[in-house]
Amino acid sequence: MDMCAMSGSEAFARKADAPRADAVRVLQFLTALVTAGTERQVLNLARGLDPSRFDVHFACLKRWGDCLEDIEATRRPLAEYRIDRLYGGNTLRQQLRFARDLRRRRMEVVHTYGFYTNVFGIPAARLAGVPAIVASIRDTGDHLTAAQRRVQRVACRLADHILVNADAIKQRLVEDGYNPDRITIIGNGIMLSRFRPGDGEGRLRRELGLSPGTALVAVFARLSRLKGIEYFLEAAASVAARFPEARFAIVGESRVVQEGVVVEGDYRRELEAHAARLGLGERVVFTGFRRDAPELMSEVAVSVLPSLSEGLSNAVLESMAAGVPVVATAVGGNPEAVQHGVSGLLVPPRDAAALARAICALLEDRELAARMGEAGRQRVVERFSHERMVRDTEHFYLALLARKGWRPAPPGLKELKERRA
Repeated sequence: MDMCAMSGSEAFARKADAPRADAVRVLQFLTALVTAGTERQVLNLARGLDPSRFDVHFACLKRWGDCLEDIEATRRPLAEYRIDRLYGGNTLRQQLRFARDLRRRRMEVVHTYGFYTNVFGIPAARLAGVPAIVASIRDTGDHLTAAQRRVQRVACRLADHILVNADAIKQRLVEDGYNPDRITIIGNGIMLSRFRPGDGEGRLRRELGLSPGTALVAVFARLSRLKGIEYFLEAAASVAARFPEARFAIVGESRVVQEGVVVEGDYRRELEAHAARLGLGERVVFTGFRRDAPELMSEVAVSVLPSLSEGLSNAVLESMAAGVPVVATAVGGNPEAVQHGVSGLLVPPRDAAALARAICALLEDRELAARMGEAGRQRVVERFSHERMVRDTEHFYLALLARKGWRPAPPGLKELKERRA
């Protein structure tokens, strides 16, 4: 029987493997199962948590997305609580059902991710008496309305703690009235084994018919307006005038989540029309969603992230892990990942001319590009490894339960606190 076809209660009732009886029961709650930065981080976290100490379950508001197959492959329970909006009779019924399931399965940690699951899940988890409730906020909230930000702030007051992945997000939350003592930063974790510096002559270049040595400049991003990809296209037109042989790729798709429902945006069509107006023609390709993005990154001369708003970008960290020099806008957590002039270049947002100058600087000086690529990979090794993220999260869960009097404090907690300080 397909676990994803079960009701929420049925899915919770089924165990994939037989975890130890004393394992901490942790629920990871996502809006949908699209292949985006947060979802990949949650999946990798679930895979990395010590199975002898943590019994991981999943829940979502919409059982849909490219990473559904990957989550099913973990053989962990997955429950769906489908809603069309964050208010109304059906939503209340789903919240009550969620609370009943949490009580019946004796969940000890409920960890929600993002606006919709924070608002839906935290009050229900509090009603269910869950010992430790964690809200994750992984962006600066620029896509939310003022009313949505207020609603999320109220919901998060019912959580025991808030996890963010960048100091920039913490500072934004503090400005919005959140208590800084209830916010902890755990940066993204990158599985370094998946990202290896390559020779730049792989699959994507063959698909595009690029000759050896042709510079390929790429954006790896979900096609959202907050990614500022129109500025990349304008920069590409300037770069192409200076480097006629250069080619450009935009790797990503345009599906977005609204109130738990995945919808198709028209941003890609606008970008394609904009590229045509700029005269880029066949110089630029939109690849759509690619499961082989880790392999493609090693083929790129420069990885660009022109975001207008950002949390802590997986694409930036993954490009660095692949040894690719990065050009990114100095927004959100990007300056925490990229050391300007050392492991990449930072430029102001909405500044296509600055973006073009930075790209050209790396295309002109291959030795500089190589040094920045090496420095970027080393920074990911030291600061953003998957192992560190998993270890810090394990300690965080156990420490939070200990503070609630639910579990003994984990060994090494003092060292973890000292590292964060």
